[in-house]
Amino acid sequence: MEPTQLEDRNSQDPATTVGARVDSAQDQKAAANAVQQMFSNIAPRYDLLNHVLSLNVDRYWWWRTARRFRAIVRNPQASVLDLCCGTGDMTLALYRQGGANGAAITGADFAHPMLMRAMEKSKGLPLQWVEADALQMPFADGKFNLVTSAFGFRNLANYDAGLQEINRVLASDGEVAILDFGEPKGLLGKLYRFYFRRVLPAIGSIISGTKGPYAYLPASVARFPQPPEMLERMKGAGFRQANYTPYTFGVAGVYWGKK
Repeated sequence: MEPTQLEDRNSQDPATTVGARVDSAQDQKAAANAVQQMFSNIAPRYDLLNHVLSLNVDRYWWWRTARRFRAIVRNPQASVLDLCCGTGDMTLALYRQGGANGAAITGADFAHPMLMRAMEKSKGLPLQWVEADALQMPFADGKFNLVTSAFGFRNLANYDAGLQEINRVLASDGEVAILDFGEPKGLLGKLYRFYFRRVLPAIGSIISGTKGPYAYLPASVARFPQPPEMLERMKGAGFRQANYTPYTFGVAGVYWGKK
C-alpha cells in the first residue's frame, strides 16, 4: 500500500490505530525498520528541509515548547530527555532555556546519522546523545523529570507502547510534551492540506533527492490520532492533566501532561 493511500484519519478506530506504517510494512518491526532507514537516508538535508518546508516556523515551535518547561530545564537537579531527537533542534532549544547550569539533558534517537548531525551541532555543549529505540529505552525507571518529543513520536510503530515507555522513565510528577503536526480547520485547513499533501512532498523530494520520506509525511500525519483520541491514550498510559495546545492556527501543537 502506498503511503498516500492510507485511510483518512476521521475514519479510524482508536483500537486499530496502532502506530506508523510505511509502504508495505505490515507489522511493527518492519514499520520501525523502514522509518529508521528513511530518516537515516535524509539526515544530511533534514535541517534545511525542515526550515524551508515550514517557512522557518519550526524554530518558533521548538522555542515555545521549550519555554513552557523552563522551570524544569533551569533546575540543576533535574534530568530531561528529548526522545526521537533527530538532529537535536528540540534538544538545543531546551538547553538554551536551561543554560550550562541547568538540567542534565539527553537526546535519544534510533537513526545513527541523525545523532551524528546532532553531535556536530552541539560540539562543546554539555549534552548527552544516546542511540536508542523509543519503545525499548535503555534508561532506568523514573530517571527523568521531563520527556519531550518533537515531530518524532508520530513515527513510532506503536503509540500506546511509546506512551507507556515514556511514563516508565518519568519520575513521579514528571511531565511529558509531545510536539507534532495537526490539521487546521476551515479555509486555512483546505489551503494547508493542499500544500502539505501536494506541494510539500514535491519540494521535499526535489531537495532531498528521494521521494519516500516526503510522500510518507502527510500520510503519517493523517494516520496520527486526533487530539481527543491522543489525550485518551495519554490518560490510558497513566498520565493526568493531559492537555493539547495548538500552535499557528492548528498547523502544529503540543500534547502535555503529568505522570
